[in-house]
Amino acid sequence: MRTEATKRVAHVFSLFDANGNGILEADDFDLMAGNVVEAAPDSDEAAKDAMRAAFRQYWTTLVTELDTNDDGKVSYEEYVACVLSPERFDTTIGVFAEALAALGDPDGDGLIERPRFVALMRAIGFQRANIDALFEAFGPSDDRIQVATWVAGIKDYYAPDKAGIPGDLLV
Repeated sequence: MRTEATKRVAHVFSLFDANGNGILEADDFDLMAGNVVEAAPDSDEAAKDAMRAAFRQYWTTLVTELDTNDDGKVSYEEYVACVLSPERFDTTIGVFAEALAALGDPDGDGLIERPRFVALMRAIGFQRANIDALFEAFGPSDDRIQVATWVAGIKDYYAPDKAGIPGDLLV
């Protein structure tokens, strides 16, 4: 497991821990889903529902895989063990990546404009300067990026063996 991967997931853990109590709970994911969906007012209801479902699946995967004492909570140590294990988390992150990118492409043209990208990433909690750096690293054309590029970038973000990727700019 690469140091860069650990830093990436530590950052996401801190963003998903909405109340800052050091653990993840279902409410954290409900809050995040609401924030992200709210940041995409032009997206259709099906895309918004898919995003909510992807956040629920993300949480369900974590709690199912890791909550051995059935307390409905996931610690940072438990989180890292799951999200950096491709065999345990790749399907979930794939669903999440597709839903987030689709939310950013309400007209279905396969392109995500910078304002939508920024709004969604800010809703998750990333900092504007880091978001802009990531967008530029994705090689925009006419201030738009390909949906497929963002999906691949999200998947790479959770890959334990990746370093020097655009996602490292978010940390």
